[in-house]
Amino acid sequence: MPWENAPSHICRGGDIRALAFCCPPIKPCPVLHALEDVKITPQEYISIKEEFGKNTRLGEGRGTCFGSLVWCCKSSKPCPLRDTVMRKIGMDEDEYLTLKKQLSDKLLSKENNQDETAKHIELLSKTFNVPKEIAIEALQKSNNDLKTATKLLKMKSLESEE
Repeated sequence: MPWENAPSHICRGGDIRALAFCCPPIKPCPVLHALEDVKITPQEYISIKEEFGKNTRLGEGRGTCFGSLVWCCKSSKPCPLRDTVMRKIGMDEDEYLTLKKQLSDKLLSKENNQDETAKHIELLSKTFNVPKEIAIEALQKSNNDLKTATKLLKMKSLESEE
């Protein structure tokens, strides 16, 4: 088995590595606390998982709860929806757990999160022709949500035009 010490689900008391097995954070649950522990916003979490899904077979799974295997739970937990999709696409448990381990590593990679934040700062700074400090402030005010930071800077630029 490729991930022999795979953790229990976060909602069952598992450690932060189990973020790879969690649903989107759409309701109050332990995943929100785990995200705080690793300093990832819910929006960053969703973005990282969706991007990972686009680049791997975990992005498949239209018949699952959230439309992608990237959101599915650990294979030791029975799930007919996940298992049906895995059979349909020819994915075995080894491949599934290997990909989930890679996803977990990506979610917990500080370097990855810092790289993404640096890219956002650069993008905002160039797009709105503002100093990086202003871009950082917008990201902080928006809880690192790029879309919200963009709206904040757009509003700020409109105000300064008046």
